[in-house]
Amino acid sequence: MEMSQLRYAVAVAEAGNFTRAAERCHVTQPALSQQIINLEDELGQKLFHRLGRKAVLTEAGAAFLERARRILFEVENATKELQDHPSLDRRITVGALPTIAPYLLVPLLARCRKELPHLLVHTREDFRSDLLRAVVEGDLDLAIVSMPVKDPRLSIEPLMTEPLLLVVSKNHPFATRRELSVNDIADETFVTMGESSTLAAQIRGFFGDHNFVPKIGYRCAQIATLKAIVGLGLGISILPQVDRQPEDRDTLVYLRIAGSAPRRELAIVRHLQRYQSRGAEQFLALLRDHVSRNAVLESD
Repeated sequence: MEMSQLRYAVAVAEAGNFTRAAERCHVTQPALSQQIINLEDELGQKLFHRLGRKAVLTEAGAAFLERARRILFEVENATKELQDHPSLDRRITVGALPTIAPYLLVPLLARCRKELPHLLVHTREDFRSDLLRAVVEGDLDLAIVSMPVKDPRLSIEPLMTEPLLLVVSKNHPFATRRELSVNDIADETFVTMGESSTLAAQIRGFFGDHNFVPKIGYRCAQIATLKAIVGLGLGISILPQVDRQPEDRDTLVYLRIAGSAPRRELAIVRHLQRYQSRGAEQFLALLRDHVSRNAVLESD
């Protein structure tokens, strides 16, 4: 039995298709299929039902998959632990939501470059479901996401809780107010992130709790686009406090929502069985300190 065969079996199980699994593993489909056949012959059990283009785990395959994943994790952890030496360059891969990456992760990378020059940090900006899957599959060392997260395979460390603020154009009639009630904004046109955004889902939940459906005029994939549209006075929006930047003062005003204002909790997620390198721990220490410092500045 070879490690590549275990990787191929896991890839087929996750892709549900031999062709897609071969593309993921950067091998030809016939080569991957032959290796799976060789593995099944060695085990004396069929691991997959071949249903046309679909590959579905057999009962034996499901049992084997759990062990294969565990073995691959242990081998990867052992390799990282052996390579994680103070004299070697260290690298980690960190994920974050689109509403976090530009405003929390980027400034942290600048600080990391100065204080941890031997640590190479790769980043991935993506939706929460994709980030969580990447952590589970071992593609990310850690990710910064919004709660709730419920997965027994993940370690979840609360990072910060922040208010969600109403954002309007500097020329909007609301711009002179300090805070507004939910009733004040019920008839406004809203600019939001797309349906896949966890922020959009949280805002929909907040409005639902107050028994009204917001009028959505614009959906954006990027925070920068959302801010630009709000700045033109075409609508208002709700954004996390971390997204408020000094340069916004030229076009935008951020306001509190009175009463049970919406908030979001951010957390650091890691795989419970993944070896945490020295580089990952150093990055996490810097992240916690960065958040703590900025929390003090916000309260001043």
